[in-house]
Amino acid sequence: MEYIVVSLTALLVSTLTLFSGFGLGIVLMPAFALFFPVRIAIAATAIVHLANNLFKASLLGRQADWSVVVRFAVPGAAAAMLGAGVLNLFDGLPPVAYYWLGERRHEITLIKLVAGVTIIAFAFLELLPRFQQIAFDRKYLPWGGIVSGFLGGLSGNQGALRSAFLIKAGLDKHAYVATGTVSAVIVDIARLIVYGLSFYAARFAELSSELNRLILIATLAAFLGAFIGTRLIKKVTLNTIHIIVGIMLIVSGTSMTLGLF
Repeated sequence: MEYIVVSLTALLVSTLTLFSGFGLGIVLMPAFALFFPVRIAIAATAIVHLANNLFKASLLGRQADWSVVVRFAVPGAAAAMLGAGVLNLFDGLPPVAYYWLGERRHEITLIKLVAGVTIIAFAFLELLPRFQQIAFDRKYLPWGGIVSGFLGGLSGNQGALRSAFLIKAGLDKHAYVATGTVSAVIVDIARLIVYGLSFYAARFAELSSELNRLILIATLAAFLGAFIGTRLIKKVTLNTIHIIVGIMLIVSGTSMTLGLF
């Protein structure tokens, strides 16, 4: 079941995220969290996210605006490492609360609250028209990198803010997608360094065989989704994608906040 759920989620959301600028990490992480602890789910998702962005960068990277990448992604990478370090502090803390549904105990932990609330907040960025119009001037690019990078390291979610800051950078559609993809690669590498040195490396041996296979399958599915997305980039309606991704985010974020997985 985990292979079906994770691979189909990666395929669908990888296709959608090419246009919306985010979605893969936000929705795929809860799919991993159905079968693994949240701390492992965030790190595993980061690997798939990085691999998928590297694949997209190979398809679109030549169109990136590197002056924007430097101003946005370099401070974003430093902030992502800080956010990942804070996540490491949350790991292992006792549950904030717990409750029973039938014979199953559900725990609400700080790491689930942070991830779930962040996901729900990004859902509103997708669904509410007034939030979709939010954009920041180009002069704020470094601050945008810091804020989105920190959230990326802390919860695995960064794309919505990245899109809000890059949308006003004066880029055409292709340069906007390519610049966002290259920036995401840099941030992913930075946070994976911290993940690898902390909780993920320490616990990977326990889950290595099954988790490795699942990460590989999810990565291949995400590659296929990204390939499909590049073929549809001129045909897709962004409003439709906003609604689909937004609904998925609300469901997964609420479930995580309530400790359902």
